[in-house]
Amino acid sequence: MKNKKLLNYSDYLQLNKLLESQSLMSDKNGQKAHDEMLFIIIHQTYELWFKQIIHELDLVGHLFSQKTIDESKVSNAVLKLNRIIEIQKILIDQIRVLETMTAMDFLEFRDYLFPSSGFQSSQFRIIENRLGLHQRDRLSYMNKNYKDAIKDDEKDLVNTSESVKSIFDLLERWLERTPFLSFEGFDFWEKYSESVTTLLKEEENLIRNRPNQSGEELEFNLKSHKNTVSSFQAFLSSEKHEELINKGEKRLSHKATKAALLIFLYRDEPILHSPFNLLSKLMDIDELFTNWRQRHATMVHRMIGGKIGTGGSSGHKYLRSAAQKHKIFSDLSDLSTFFIKRSALPKLPKNIKNSLGYYHQS
Repeated sequence: MKNKKLLNYSDYLQLNKLLESQSLMSDKNGQKAHDEMLFIIIHQTYELWFKQIIHELDLVGHLFSQKTIDESKVSNAVLKLNRIIEIQKILIDQIRVLETMTAMDFLEFRDYLFPSSGFQSSQFRIIENRLGLHQRDRLSYMNKNYKDAIKDDEKDLVNTSESVKSIFDLLERWLERTPFLSFEGFDFWEKYSESVTTLLKEEENLIRNRPNQSGEELEFNLKSHKNTVSSFQAFLSSEKHEELINKGEKRLSHKATKAALLIFLYRDEPILHSPFNLLSKLMDIDELFTNWRQRHATMVHRMIGGKIGTGGSSGHKYLRSAAQKHKIFSDLSDLSTFFIKRSALPKLPKNIKNSLGYYHQS
């Protein structure tokens, strides 16, 4: 041990390899463009952060692959998802740095980039797959399979990410095993349905008895209310929910959806804090990737206008469309449609309330 070489900061981080990995195509072509260095470093940094996100998703996937998922595993998953969220914020902020490069600066080296494109990032495709982006929901890229753009030596990793259980799949399975949907003497779904029926009738009465409204206004408001009633009826029915899944309008199973709603509505109960945070973090991740794609699309439009992307895509138009289509946890976000006010929530019997809290006896 006496002869053991002391660890050096530069060696530990392999800085020689890292700092020598910026090879400017403009320099190789004899017309060095100053801002190409920024362009490369920004995208290399993205890939490093993608690697970290995959690292965190792998752990979350492992935690939720267990037969028994106790409170500590859910809390640990929440911490890792929150780390991903903080990384996503950095990804969005990096665009501000990239925007210090003007469109004219970019044109100095853009032609040297063809046909490379961010669409060829295998790590980002792995992230989408690990989270649970369904292949049928992917936006078509030049009428080709998205993997056609991936390097051959990276396709195996992307294929693997398609075959393993995604975070969405594991979440659905975990929600379906939620033990709080039915207690002896208390059926959440039955009580919730009764509360919804009562609230909708009260709302209809308020509409009909609203003073100073014209006949046209009454007709419009009653029609809107009827649509709300239809929406709730479809939500309450497992058969209609299954029909929506078959149409591709829903994805989360009815049983898992009911469990998620219970967690949202009774999130003030101590034992549901971590499950509520878990669902919230997944929605945040979805939202931040949407924001990142939209921000990226705006930046690309500013840089290249209506030109096609370097990889042959429609540039900012493709990015904007992907931002809207490539959402994974929309079923969770949609649940706010079916929230009811706290005062109307079915009251939990005392024994059930105790089981959802932390109680200690001396």
